[in-house]
Amino acid sequence: MDFSNIIRVLSSFFASRNIQAFLVGGVVRDVLLGNLPKDVDLVIEGTTDPVTRDLARTFCGRLVNLDKSRGISRVVLQCDTGSFNIDISSVGDSIADNVKHRDFTINAMALPLDEESYSINRDMVIDCYGGLIDLDTKMLRALSPSVFKDDPVRLIRAPRLAISNELTICEETASQIRSDVSLLDRIAPERVRDEFLKLMSETNARKSLGILDDLNILSQIIPELDQSRAVIQPKEHYWDVFNHLLETVRMVEIVLDGHTIRDDFVVDCIPRFNDMENYFGEEITDGHNRKTALKIAALLHDIAKPTTRTVEVSGKIRFLGHPSEGAVMSAAVLNRMRFSKKGVELIRLMVQHHLRPSQMAPNGEMPSGKAIYRYFRDVGVAAIDTLYLNLADYLAARGPKLEEEEWKEYCSMISWILNEGIKSKAPDNLPKLITGHDIMDVYGLGPGPELGSLLKLVYEAHANGEIDTRVEALKLVKSNLRTGGSGA
Repeated sequence: MDFSNIIRVLSSFFASRNIQAFLVGGVVRDVLLGNLPKDVDLVIEGTTDPVTRDLARTFCGRLVNLDKSRGISRVVLQCDTGSFNIDISSVGDSIADNVKHRDFTINAMALPLDEESYSINRDMVIDCYGGLIDLDTKMLRALSPSVFKDDPVRLIRAPRLAISNELTICEETASQIRSDVSLLDRIAPERVRDEFLKLMSETNARKSLGILDDLNILSQIIPELDQSRAVIQPKEHYWDVFNHLLETVRMVEIVLDGHTIRDDFVVDCIPRFNDMENYFGEEITDGHNRKTALKIAALLHDIAKPTTRTVEVSGKIRFLGHPSEGAVMSAAVLNRMRFSKKGVELIRLMVQHHLRPSQMAPNGEMPSGKAIYRYFRDVGVAAIDTLYLNLADYLAARGPKLEEEEWKEYCSMISWILNEGIKSKAPDNLPKLITGHDIMDVYGLGPGPELGSLLKLVYEAHANGEIDTRVEALKLVKSNLRTGGSGA
């Protein structure tokens, strides 16, 4: 079922029951802008309880009570684009009174829903606060001076709505945001996390981050980033640390989505693999996918550079240990924002190992099978993601100075690691030639650290193509026994 059919069913459903219903908020805004709504916000006259049960049955959907005391429910159904939510609440005294409690003028519009109105007609829109004018002039305006005090999470929502709908935040509202930004400390970290994730999940996240920064919101939610401002990097880097972090977020979108930045060769060289879109589309943390997690890792990957920065007598700048220290700092940031354990670990691993793909072989050489095996073993669930973070990091480091040949060579190296890892070298895909029990049975070795070391030695040799059979594995074990066994 597509969106137009959903509206048609809703219109018929309420008309047949003589219930006045109104589409409100984002669904009206989105359709007027020509965007496909991701959900429907609906208010009706009268009580909602029996109506929502009937509506759920009509759509063969699932009913969720969001706030039973206030009569707010959700019907979850499946449509052409996946899961779709219809949120239903009571209109209250009047539709004008209902919309006055919303956040921005473009979200304070309503449309009466009846059997004749299967599409949203501009002339039928109830607009008490100038939302249509603001849509026409591409302006995002707070509905009242108390908007952000009523719900501080709207401070983060404003930049997201502005970017996703190509709007400009009016100066009065921008000033209001800057004055109220400290209110974010008063709300649950989970709500900040959820709105921040929504912002990072959408296209042009780098631009959204720029607006967050201009409005002093970024400093409020991740103050650790402030230390990176104006921190000069070695000559290989085009940007200072702070701007490099923001640019790396932009480059993640280019690397994954294939949008060219200025030269086709940048996108043409990026390695791809089967089912790549579904891989990065996998839900991984707090309702969001690997792609969003990768953009957050990009924002945090050099967060420890300011604290690890040293300048040698020669003038050489170093950031020794910044990946490991950055992993600790990133985990602290994400735990403070109440990210899931799975999300924290994935992003922590990416930050800790973001330089590793470029350090697996001498310049001009391809990494060995053993090095690739160790990489996939150590980085685990984040191994593939980290390769793409590394590519985005490289692009952001070079900036406009990127040369075609160096980029082609670099992508070839990352492609080699990726393909070899996916094909056969990753530990999950590598067949076991022998087990710990085999070693104990054949050589009389007991459990202990030496047994683990010998198994690791066998797996690495197998990954590197040095051995390929059980006999060869046992010979390798025999030649490396410290205690001396009975022999085969």
